[in-house]
Amino acid sequence: MQAIKKILFLLLGIIALAFGLAGTVLPVLPGGPFYLIAAFCFAKSSKKIDKWFKNTSLYKKYVEAFLQKKGMPRKEKIRINLIADFFILASIIYVDILIVRIILLSLALYKHYYFIYKIKTIPQENPQTKAS
Repeated sequence: MQAIKKILFLLLGIIALAFGLAGTVLPVLPGGPFYLIAAFCFAKSSKKIDKWFKNTSLYKKYVEAFLQKKGMPRKEKIRINLIADFFILASIIYVDILIVRIILLSLALYKHYYFIYKIKTIPQENPQTKAS
């Protein structure tokens, strides 16, 4: 049973990593949250894979930065919320079950509360100051 759990976490980690990579390239998909999920899954699946992922530049740029600063830039918070809102709104429109619509709306409202009040907004890094 333990081996199956590790394999499932590994597969989920690989899928999350793939979505994170896509999010790094595509402007409509946030990569950071998927890297966080991948880091969690890899830590649960294998020490070797967890160590590998923690040594990648993706981990250092997205996961470690988030964990150390305990926050996100305002631009990233807005982008994540807008994308999530689009999918939640589409789901609310296409689902005809009232309770599901209420749950989706409640999740959307909680998501906004969480992003505004629980995730600290950190200043956006300015590439010009890095070069100096």
